[in-house]
Amino acid sequence: MTRKPTLLTMIGVLIGSGVAVGACGSGAGPSGGSGTSSGPAPVPSSPSAPPSTAPAYHPVIDPAKFSNRVTNRYFPLPVGTTLVYEGTRDGRPQRDEVVITKETRVIMGVRCTVVRDTVTSNGALVEKTTDWYAQSAAGDVWYFGEATGEYTNGNLTSAKGSWEAGVDTAQPGVVMKAHPRPGDSYRQEYRPGEAEDMATVLRTTATVKVPVGRFTNVVVTNDTDPLNPDKADHKSYAPGVGLVLSDRVRSGHHEHIALVERRG
Repeated sequence: MTRKPTLLTMIGVLIGSGVAVGACGSGAGPSGGSGTSSGPAPVPSSPSAPPSTAPAYHPVIDPAKFSNRVTNRYFPLPVGTTLVYEGTRDGRPQRDEVVITKETRVIMGVRCTVVRDTVTSNGALVEKTTDWYAQSAAGDVWYFGEATGEYTNGNLTSAKGSWEAGVDTAQPGVVMKAHPRPGDSYRQEYRPGEAEDMATVLRTTATVKVPVGRFTNVVVTNDTDPLNPDKADHKSYAPGVGLVLSDRVRSGHHEHIALVERRG
């Protein structure tokens, strides 16, 4: 698994990806089938949710130009792989285990790969998330939603941040472009007033060293949340591996995680 002084939006047409940006509207709801994962549906927006900061955003999705086989070199999702991250949040130890499952879920007509993400601290469950990804014909990795829950003493305390493309005005976003370039900016997720994360590519030739090794030609992004302007994360993606390092660089919290193990 997210998460600027000015707000940047995706505009125009994404040539060759099977996606165009048009006027706001609602898409089809999720559908499943044999061997698919249903997962909990996102809850409706709360009346107290902050207003959306975004103008009209509605990417037109052509399911024929998407695949659940995600091979993007900076965000690969090989089925059966487990990625383990360790670090700290506000001085407390944090462990994040990400499992790329063989399960799929159909959202807006697109079959997506199901990824399960479990965060613990000192052995206690903190957060559990199910994410849905698919890759466009152009090689961009699209994010079709998440079912997330926060836990305290083993009890679910919040599902805030859950969303599914095509439900309750939510729309999919891009988590990694096929050929990222410094200055590229894109919307990662969109559920008005709930999930509006953005990313801007800072570098594509960084060198990063983490417990599993040293990586070159790393893509570094600045991830921000217009609904929470004080929050910013720098995330590093290594070729052939994916996310290897994440640092919160601005907010009331300090968070640092690095890849410590890769299995499968």
